[in-house]
Amino acid sequence: MSQQEQQIKKFSPDMFQVVGGRHNETEKLADKSVSFWKEVFYRFSQNKLAIFGLIVIIIVTLLAIFVPFLSPYSYREQLGVYNAAPSAAHWFGTDDLGRDIFVRVWQGARISLFIGITAAVIDLIIGVLWGSISGLAGGRVDNIMMRIADILSAVPYLLVVIILLVVLQPGLIPMIIALSITGWVNMARIVRGEVLSIKNQEYVLAARTLGANTWHLIIRHLVPNALGAILVTMTLTIPTAIFTESFLSYLGLGVPAPMASWGTMASEGNKALTSAPWRLFFPAFFISLTIFAFNAIGDGLRDALDPKLRK
Repeated sequence: MSQQEQQIKKFSPDMFQVVGGRHNETEKLADKSVSFWKEVFYRFSQNKLAIFGLIVIIIVTLLAIFVPFLSPYSYREQLGVYNAAPSAAHWFGTDDLGRDIFVRVWQGARISLFIGITAAVIDLIIGVLWGSISGLAGGRVDNIMMRIADILSAVPYLLVVIILLVVLQPGLIPMIIALSITGWVNMARIVRGEVLSIKNQEYVLAARTLGANTWHLIIRHLVPNALGAILVTMTLTIPTAIFTESFLSYLGLGVPAPMASWGTMASEGNKALTSAPWRLFFPAFFISLTIFAFNAIGDGLRDALDPKLRK
């Protein structure tokens, strides 16, 4: 055995000190690493205002679903007690026809939420398809599609909606059609911008090289990676649709009687502002609260999905 080999045998593991990360520390760091959506959920859950908005929306939705079923009164039933103030028998009072406002408020919540969410979903579908195809195709196709969107957005939104409701006659389906006819333009622009920044990424180019068609690229690659912007835009579209429906119903272009939405109830309550202010207060309060809650959720999602805030 050579002298060099004898010197090597003299060394033992106890004579060495590990410099840098240790095995147990590496495992701790691995445990701390989370996926993108888990991190988004964590950051969203830390936003107290967004959580408050989410709780409000859940409560309003549950009450809108169950109160009309469980209440002893119907939203169209005339009880013979006219313009009664809030009491134990009628929590929100009654209107000039003797109908219970508490039931009508939650029946109106059904109408307003249904119109707002349905219009937002239609805007989502049309806007995502239009923006994805426009951004992915590029060139002349992109130019033509976006010029059409520019023409639609150049016409005042409320003017288009009012004209359509006058032509189609007020009602639930005409209201949804009127709100959706140009409401998708903003979604289309946002999706197009996201697609333009994504379509030249390596994974999209690789999918194209392997023969992926346009729909495969949109469904599997472009839309999932633009989902953050899409969710935020949709969340902020819902309160806009609810407010527009309430405004149009206030003008008398909403759902026909005896159906109730928050806007129609506010319009009816405005006539009795001095004698029965609760008729205006309750629908106006829930319109404001619901719009605030959706905006808080949208702001919370925007902050949670912002890559600049990732650590």
